[in-house]
Amino acid sequence: MNADLKIQSRKIILDTIRKAERIARIDLARDTNISQATVTTLTAELIRQGLIEEVSRDEETERSQRGRPRVDLKLRSAAFLVAGLKIAGLTISVVIVDFEGKVVHEYKHQMDQSIFQADEMIKQIEMALAAATASVDLPVAGLSAIGIGIAGVVDANRGFVHWSPLFKKRNIEFGTQLSAALKKPVFIDNDANLVAMAEQYLGLGRNVTDFIVVTIESGVGMGIVVNNQLYRGIRGCGAEFGHIKVQLDGALCRCGQRGCLEAYVADYALLREASISTEQANDASPEKRILDLLADARRGDPTAQSIVRRSSRMFAMGLSNLVNIFDPQLIILSGERMQFDHLYAEDVMASIKDSIVQIDADPPEIAIHKWGDFMWARGAATFALHGVTDIALRGKVEHVV
Repeated sequence: MNADLKIQSRKIILDTIRKAERIARIDLARDTNISQATVTTLTAELIRQGLIEEVSRDEETERSQRGRPRVDLKLRSAAFLVAGLKIAGLTISVVIVDFEGKVVHEYKHQMDQSIFQADEMIKQIEMALAAATASVDLPVAGLSAIGIGIAGVVDANRGFVHWSPLFKKRNIEFGTQLSAALKKPVFIDNDANLVAMAEQYLGLGRNVTDFIVVTIESGVGMGIVVNNQLYRGIRGCGAEFGHIKVQLDGALCRCGQRGCLEAYVADYALLREASISTEQANDASPEKRILDLLADARRGDPTAQSIVRRSSRMFAMGLSNLVNIFDPQLIILSGERMQFDHLYAEDVMASIKDSIVQIDADPPEIAIHKWGDFMWARGAATFALHGVTDIALRGKVEHVV
């Protein structure tokens, strides 16, 4: 077996063990389509490297089987510790996880501004990591890698940020700069992609081969999983659902173009409409103004209802287009705005079904998964685990303990 094929096979084995949590060698061979002899050889190497370990079956399972007792394989939790960060608004949410993906600690770092120069953001990340690790008596040097999820257009392979609402400038070699500052491998991706990765390994997408995650927060994002693989596009700017055009020469989007879906659905879009059409107090926080707008709509205020209704119609149009293009098994709606129901009310869901190609088969399932920033950070941590695993399989990093 040549070196590249061997690395790929070992990666497939580790990925399968991660999803299964515990699995016997015979089942591992079946699920990976790798011969039992090869599985035996490669898992022995992974055990020697300290990446996986054998564990006994529970007593009830052992009693129910005859013959020689089998053991399962699992990831060795102590192999690595990584941090996952979700950067949004005025907060950095930090999750520290072990190699199995189990949470060791969670920490939230507050910032006093939301737009930064690259060096300023690096300082914020350094402070967040120092505080998070100190809380569990762990030096930052004890981390093997850092994963980061941000809004915007990111080339994940290069850690290159083409554009993000977090930065004052475009085209930043942020991954390289941050890795040099932290002296650790850094893995950066669009935050919606990392939510899709979190869903794939931890959430509703665990047993689904093809699904789409749509996130609604201050912006609109999307992550696509096709045949169990996260799809990013050639330049890293695929899956930009928030920037599909829903109206020619329409509302101004923060990306600089007009008519984007986000310019009608995101928080800033709703608040922009509200500031023009209602008597909302502009000195209130954006969060309170959104809550007030939605409350006014529920109470029957015609102007608030008009703003919310247009947002819902645009969102339904966008989801219908996704179904017609991708025909996924599942669409997961996730993010902070999923705590409100105006984007997935019954009439919105009905309009989606009316706008998709009609055949004699059920339409894709649309599920709501309301989770907070720490789960987004777990997606970033999962990305870091995959990255540090690749490095380890090439023999360029040692396990932590």
